Parts: sequence; structure tokens; C-alpha cells
Amino acid sequence: MKIEQILKQHISKAFQTLFDNELRVDEISLQPTRKEFAGTYTLVCFPFGKISKKNPEETAKIIGEHLEQSTAEVKGYNVVKGFLNLEIADNEWVNVIRTISNQIDFGQLPESGKEVMVEYSSPNTNKPLHLGHLRNNFLGYSIAEIMKANGHKVHKVQIINDRGIHICKSMLAWKRYGNGETPESSGKKGDKLVGDYYVKFDQEYKKEIAELVEKGLSKDDAEKKAPIILEAQEMLLKWEQKEPEVYSLWKKMNGWVYDGFGATYMQMGVDFDKLYYESNTYLLGKDVVEQGLKKEVFFKKEDGSVWVDLTDDGLDEKLLLRADGTSVYMTQDIGTAIERFKDFPKLSQQIYTVGNEQEYHFKVLFLILKKLGYSWAEENYHLSYGMVDLPSGKMKSREGTVVDADDLMKEMLDTSAAHTKELGKIEGFSEKEANELYETLGLGALKYFLLKVDPKKRMLFDPQESIQFHGNTGPFIQYSHARISAILRKAKELGFEPKKEHFDSVTVLAPTEVGVIYLLSEFENKIKEAGREYSPSIIAQYIYDLAKEYNRFYQEVSIFNEEDEDKLHFRIAFSKSVALAIKKGMSLLGIRVPERM
Repeated sequence: MKIEQILKQHISKAFQTLFDNELRVDEISLQPTRKEFAGTYTLVCFPFGKISKKNPEETAKIIGEHLEQSTAEVKGYNVVKGFLNLEIADNEWVNVIRTISNQIDFGQLPESGKEVMVEYSSPNTNKPLHLGHLRNNFLGYSIAEIMKANGHKVHKVQIINDRGIHICKSMLAWKRYGNGETPESSGKKGDKLVGDYYVKFDQEYKKEIAELVEKGLSKDDAEKKAPIILEAQEMLLKWEQKEPEVYSLWKKMNGWVYDGFGATYMQMGVDFDKLYYESNTYLLGKDVVEQGLKKEVFFKKEDGSVWVDLTDDGLDEKLLLRADGTSVYMTQDIGTAIERFKDFPKLSQQIYTVGNEQEYHFKVLFLILKKLGYSWAEENYHLSYGMVDLPSGKMKSREGTVVDADDLMKEMLDTSAAHTKELGKIEGFSEKEANELYETLGLGALKYFLLKVDPKKRMLFDPQESIQFHGNTGPFIQYSHARISAILRKAKELGFEPKKEHFDSVTVLAPTEVGVIYLLSEFENKIKEAGREYSPSIIAQYIYDLAKEYNRFYQEVSIFNEEDEDKLHFRIAFSKSVALAIKKGMSLLGIRVPERM
């Protein structure tokens, strides 16, 4: 049982003994003691005056004295006003390391029986992935890993937006101006090649609009009547009718894009268990709308369009089917959500990783599903996240000034290589090993910087700041792991293999050791919290705090110069536990850690 839980049980019994009053364990809340006071856990005694019939300070002193005298776990206490700060006996912290050392799956909670789906990425097939997709993919993948660590069965999915007018724009531009160009003939990744033609369409469209405006048309009319947009709209109709030439071109160009996406995902280090395609799902939901009409959940307007009235819920009326019977995005999303629960009958929740500009959309979606009677609707969650900016400014994909995901990852690898060489951290590395290290550090820096910020916040990504080996960065934590790995290698070379009997005589610990072990004891709590809050930033902050605290211990306490052999063995086991937590925690963020640097 964890120290915190044992303390709560002792406190519950203390209330029965001292005040003849039952205080349930689940009614007791402990918080970390503030750093300026001695202690690890703090009990706030202000709420207990009615039970003790004393003021908070006296209540705290009575409980503290009782715990110190009657429990083996509490070695001391101090009271600050109504706050009871409890100091834990060192042998209890030794037991924490003993327990971790015996755990095969440290950082993995028991199976919960819950099945969760996490959707992320969900790109359009008319352009390559960009900086915003990096935050999306890293967030979605990390949440999936955190949910797994919480004991849930997880399905990682994406829906690929592979149809629509934007796809036809790339297709038409390639047909008009491509001269048969392919990824092979151009030497370009397929997604980049198709993205170039999306930009080309926009350039030609603007030219045609300007020409029509010059002839006297209004800008609005020119945008509607430009030949190139009319041809793109006609192409979309032909696609819907599966006209062979158009459909063949669509499959060919999408194939190029998927090959390009695959290479990008591989470098990102993300994957998926199942892919959904909008071309297969865009007709889903229409039957559900008909059922909703029969149940009077939806209503039909005079023009034949179908709507849902959410004004009583503080929202507005939402269109579900146009007057001509065609569906809208909301209809498709309703159908896709239901389809997924058919594909995975034991599913209890879907988590949608989508930017915060879609918050209203998901409020409406979940509410409609609830009104349709789906019990799982309230469990669904929109993992909303803010935009990512670079020091150079915002992104505009139509104009071809998008911050390309591949280019940014390459820049991070190049920056990592330059910085690592400059600091001399690759001595004795082969060229292959050095390149692997640059990739580990570069991608680690990128992922950590994007994930350490609360997902809901808009953020500024600074490549130069992210790659530093000091401060709250991925490379600082990775270097800390490499340092501990070097300690463990040296210990093995010297024949030090910590065993249970080495722990028995260790009764006094340095304060910095206690600080680190307390953090280790909190690892599973942080995994639960990150899962509950859908926030990888909780794990990122935790690992940073752990690495920082271990480095403080390393500066203040000798390991190999320790004369007491049992203490030396304990510190090796203790260091190994820290390395395990760092490695596991970073893996929850999708980040690898090096064994040496």
C-alpha cells in the first residue's frame, strides 16, 4: 500500500481515538508540503474544528503528536497555523524503492476493462502535414499511450479527408499544368507534389478572378464564375458519379499522398490501428437523420431541409440535411461516430483530437448523439488544442507559406546535430550512432516542447530554445537519463547488483534522496491525473521535476565514494528506479531516451 494511503488510514483512526468521531479515508485529503517547511504531506485542519472542538492549530498539534507516537511511518511533524506537515520515516522511503525494484511493470496501472478510441491527425489529401499537424499527432499519440498506461484498451484512428472540392482543386491543377509529373519523375514526396498543385490552383484562380473583375464583374461574382472553380465543381460531381477518368485520377493522386504521409508518420513516431476515409463515410448519418425525424428529435423546414433545435440547451439551430437531401459535416460525423461503435461494440469513449476552432462543432455533435439516445455520448471528449506559432509568424497553406512538418523535423535534426557536436556529447560514437542520437534529441526536443504546454493554450514554438540541454526541455531530461545509464553501466562493471538484503540496513537518507523518492512514489498518481485531465503536460512537468531533483541529488550526494556498501547498493537501485520512471514517462510522450551521450 502507498504511503499516502497508509497515512490516511492512520489519520482516520486518530479521529476515532482522539475525538470519538469517524472520518472516512475518502474524506481525507493530503497535499504536498511546501518546500520551505519540513515534511512531505500536509493535512489541512481548518475543516475539522467542529469535530475536535478546538481551533485549527490546536487540532493539528493533537493529531501530529498522536501520529508521531503511535505510527511507525511518521517520524516528526510541524504545525504552521492550521496546516499539519508530516515527516515520513526514512525506512518507508527505502520500502518505496524496494517495491519499485520488484515491479516488472512500473508505471502501468491494472486493466480497467474500459475501451477507448483516440482520433488524431485526420489530414486533407491535398497538401502535406504542417506544424499544426505535429501538435495534433503528438497530442493524440501521447493521450493514447497515457490511456494505455491507465489500464484501458486503446484504438488509435484517424479519418482522412480524401474527398471534396479542395481535393478536386489539386487534381484539376495537376490535370491542367502537370504534364504527367509524378513523385518519381520530380523526386518529390507525393504529398508535397500534390500540395504544390493545390497552391498552383489558388494562383491560377486569383488570376482568373482579377481578369473578370477587370471586365466589370464584382469580386463576389468573379469568384463564383471563374472558369477554373466551375471546372473544379464539375469534377466533384463527376467524382460523386464515379466517372472513370476522374475517379482513377483521384485514386492515383491520393495514393501519392498516402505514401508521403506514411514517411512523415514514420519519422514522427506515430501510428494508427484503423483508418477511416471520408469517401466511405460521407453518406453515413443520413439514415440516422431520418430516424431522428421520426422520433421528433429533428424537424423539417418548408424547403425540405432538416434541422435540430438546440436553443433550449443554450446553442442554436443546426442544419443536418440540405433542401436537396445532401449531408453536411455534422451529418457525417454523427454517422461516423455510430459506425465506430458498431466496429468496436465494447467501446465506451471516443476522444477527438481537433483544434479549438471546432469546440462548438463537438458540443453540438455530442448533444445530438445524446438526444438520439446513445448512452456513450456523454463519455465522448473533444481534446481541444490551441494553434502553434513560430517566431516567424502564422501559417497560410493556400498561399504555399505553410510551415511544413517534414521541413521542421529536418531543421530540428540539423539543429540537434550542430548543438550536440558543439557541446562534445558524441565522443566515441560511430557516424550511425551519432545520427541516431541527433534524431532522438531533435525529435525529443520538438515533441517535448509541444507537449509540455497545456493543450488548450495557444503556444509559440521556439526551435532554438527547445534544443537546449538545460531548463525545461526534452534534451535536458534525455541527458539526465543518459547520465543515470552511465552510472548503472559503471555499477555493473564494478559488480554492484543491489539485492533485498542491501536495503534492510539503510535507515537514514539524505534530504535530496527523500525528495526524489517522493516524486517516484507519485508517478502512478500523475499517470492517473494525466488520463483524467487528458493532458500530456502533466507527465512532461512531472518528468522534468524528477530529472531536476535527481540532478540535485547527484550534485550533493556521492554514489561511488560512499563507504557504506549497503547505501551504495541502495543508491544504485534508487538511480535505476529514476531511470525507469524517466524512460516510461518519456515513452508516454512518444519520446525515446538515449542510453549514452
